Amino acid sequence: LLFGLIEFFRGYVLTGFPWNLLVFSFSNYLEILQALSVVGTYALNLFCITLFISPAIIILRNSKKDVLIGTLFIFTTFFIYFFGTSKIESFQKKPLVKNDHIIRVVSSNIDLNRFYGDQDTFSILSELIELSDPPLDTKTFILWPEGIIPNISQLELIRFKNLFEGKFNNNHLIGLGINNQKNRNNVDKFFNSFSVYDNNIKLLYSYEKVKLVPFGEFLPFENIFELIGLRSLTNNYQSYSAGSKRNIIDLEDNNFSIKILPLICYEIIYSGRLFKNNDFDYIVNISEDGWFGNSIGPYQHYTHSIFRAIENGKYVIRSANNGITAIINPIGVAEKKLSLDQSGYIDFKEKRTVETTLFSKYGNKIFFSMILLYIFIIFSFKRNSK
Repeated sequence: LLFGLIEFFRGYVLTGFPWNLLVFSFSNYLEILQALSVVGTYALNLFCITLFISPAIIILRNSKKDVLIGTLFIFTTFFIYFFGTSKIESFQKKPLVKNDHIIRVVSSNIDLNRFYGDQDTFSILSELIELSDPPLDTKTFILWPEGIIPNISQLELIRFKNLFEGKFNNNHLIGLGINNQKNRNNVDKFFNSFSVYDNNIKLLYSYEKVKLVPFGEFLPFENIFELIGLRSLTNNYQSYSAGSKRNIIDLEDNNFSIKILPLICYEIIYSGRLFKNNDFDYIVNISEDGWFGNSIGPYQHYTHSIFRAIENGKYVIRSANNGITAIINPIGVAEKKLSLDQSGYIDFKEKRTVETTLFSKYGNKIFFSMILLYIFIIFSFKRNSK
């Protein structure tokens, strides 16, 4: 119980860092992970802690009841497995519905040196446009990774409009991560934003990242730490500011009948009720995974996307630079995928529909219900032992 609570608070205290909970031991077992759609990551994590302790409860038993409770959790695992198997089979039997549009998800391997002025904006934009290869006769929403274009802000992109002419038309929209600068009360503030442009590079929608990476995107207690030379890693000017709220982007006004919930990079790792209104079609995650270097980090980051897809019963469409780009369906299967070292694109053209999950309705209230259940069991055992 305490271990489960500590893991929960680790995900929330000081902006939180819910990386590698014990439940990630089951990352390759999609049948087990289907329980996420009912109870969510923290509740399943609490169950996993108990499951792994169950053999010790049986071996160190004080009474037959200890054997009973330990065995119960082991058999519950089989129930979860069969539930997951049934859920996967049910999803796969549903008919595929063709979209009236394409979502083209671009993967790139552009070096991190662009953040420090070693690569020019023109060449990187040209590379991204070539990678995207937009079809002129098909409605296509093109998705580029986080912070991919250097030395430019959201409203300055129009300076490169000529690069898009002839290659993009009225059938196209572009979504990408780009810096956004605003002046508030005579103070310049910088935001990590997800922005949507039309083919004329007119800004249509903008979402400012709410969950920032401490020390990566902002410096906690900046006024103190900057005195000793510390600064955030991803921004040469100052810390990013957090956006005020998460919002759904509805592209219907631009001839695209889709609603997306954007999550920028690190935001995908947080379990909970992502948005009060579940009336959206896809979760879009853009990321720059080059900060992980040559490590297991990009694979772990990608795995969090699988957890969010199952929890929310939504397709997760992920575009990553120096990372794994994928279209992940609501049971956690990557229907299309580009690995860490691949550049190019994948197209999302068809889907299967799913119902709203229990967890997406109630979020971590389910975890706290499990906490109450555990407390009840503990007190019941103590009372019986007396």
